[in-house]
Amino acid sequence: MKQRAKIAIGMLVVAALVALAAGGGYWLGNSGAGNSGTSSRQGAAPVAGSEAGGAQKQRKLLYYRNPMGLPDTSPVPKKDPMGMDYIPVYEGEDDAEPDSAGQIRISTDKVQKLGVRTEAASIKSIEKIVRAAGRIEADERRTYLISPKFEGYVERLHVNATGQAVSRGQPLFEAYSPELVSAQREYAIAAQGVASLKDAGSDAQDGMKQLAEASLMRLKNWDISEEQVKALARSGEAKRTMTFRSPVAGIVTEKKAFQGMRFMPGEMLYQIADLSSVWVLADVFEQDIGLVKSRAKAKVRINAYPDRDFEGTVAYVYPTLKADTRTLQVRIELPNPGLLLKPGMFAQVELAVPARKNAVTVPLSAVIDSGTRRIVLIQVKEGRFEPREVKLGARSDDTVEVLEGVKEGEQAVVTANFLIDAESNLKAAIGSFGQPKQSAPAAENASAPAKAVGHKAAGTVDEIDAKAGTVSINHGAIASLNWPAMTMEFKLANDALLKDLKPGAAVAFEFVERQPGEWVITALKPSAGTAAGGSAPTNPHAGH
Repeated sequence: MKQRAKIAIGMLVVAALVALAAGGGYWLGNSGAGNSGTSSRQGAAPVAGSEAGGAQKQRKLLYYRNPMGLPDTSPVPKKDPMGMDYIPVYEGEDDAEPDSAGQIRISTDKVQKLGVRTEAASIKSIEKIVRAAGRIEADERRTYLISPKFEGYVERLHVNATGQAVSRGQPLFEAYSPELVSAQREYAIAAQGVASLKDAGSDAQDGMKQLAEASLMRLKNWDISEEQVKALARSGEAKRTMTFRSPVAGIVTEKKAFQGMRFMPGEMLYQIADLSSVWVLADVFEQDIGLVKSRAKAKVRINAYPDRDFEGTVAYVYPTLKADTRTLQVRIELPNPGLLLKPGMFAQVELAVPARKNAVTVPLSAVIDSGTRRIVLIQVKEGRFEPREVKLGARSDDTVEVLEGVKEGEQAVVTANFLIDAESNLKAAIGSFGQPKQSAPAAENASAPAKAVGHKAAGTVDEIDAKAGTVSINHGAIASLNWPAMTMEFKLANDALLKDLKPGAAVAFEFVERQPGEWVITALKPSAGTAAGGSAPTNPHAGH
């Protein structure tokens, strides 16, 4: 019985396991089917993506550009003389290349990074203020010299200090002169003779009158005042000393008289300046000379009175230019109430210039001045700029008139224009003005040879300056530049070119003009003969 019971239990267990296995298999089958469906769907995505990628338009390769920014392109992959790969340029990515209209393209994200800002050219009135430095000077027409016209001695000084203020008619000094005493006596005698010959004949009276008039004229010519002459005529007595008085109210700016000194005819004893009106001599820069006119109003500021402006008028524009400072003097007449303005003071002058009306203007920051030409970058549309050569007119503090090159309403780049210049190799675009534009070589024109921008030559190393990165080479004639054989200095593109280079070595080299007058060697190797494009040097003593 026990054995049968165990057999029955074992059969039940086996049956349970078979049922469980069958259920598990069914579950696993369904699960596998579900996973398989999911896998199919997941696997379909890459296929669809692949098909989408295949349907997506392929980018069109235009050309390869020089990695150093030189104006050199190639239709096929290549390396520059320093071993750097040329960079591929695809359609829509030619950011820094000019198009057929001489325009420059910069991607919008790069424009944002550069911080490019534009401003429309507008019609305004140009109000210019010419600023100049000047100094206060005494009015030369109000300056007087006291210099006796006879020989004598200074007996007494009434004004004895430089800078002393004097009034008109104030005594300056007393002088003794034997000649003056003699002239007084002569006049006194002649005057008495005229009085005593009243009853004499007309001839005698006329002779005595002529003598008296001659004596009187002599005294007047010596600047003896009318009052002193009348006193002499009344008293009939010659005075030992004569008092000299100030002819004008002013300031003693120079004093050379000392008590007891002897003076000669014409010797200056005093200089007196009337400072009720002064001059301002302003130095105007050469570029502003054409804007300054006579009778123009001027505003003068003095450091001593920073809260006060003095108004004057341009009285004279001097005819000669100072060669050392390239400035022209302008004379401004300025009232001086209260004698606040002292000769020698420093002055800051502002000269008003008539406004230029209805002028097309751009901000000064929009102009790129190379020294030989002036360029304004105009935004034709978003991400595209056109360099315009302009002719400028009047300027104000922040704007400039454009006579030619820009029209009203055009968007001029006012910030980051120099960055665009560097980013886009603007010099190449400017240099192509007036020349037919050659389009970039397309990938399908791979068989066309690349345009050569470098030059080749052969020569002998004359001198090496490793610190400056330059080498002097005595090279042969260079046909591509129409250069004769000569010795000249080149810069090296990198220090690696100096390796194993010694004076006297024969070399073949390639070079480019990085900027006007700057010739840079990009490749150099030893050579026993000549290199393509050049010939062996024939004149070792030729100089450049």
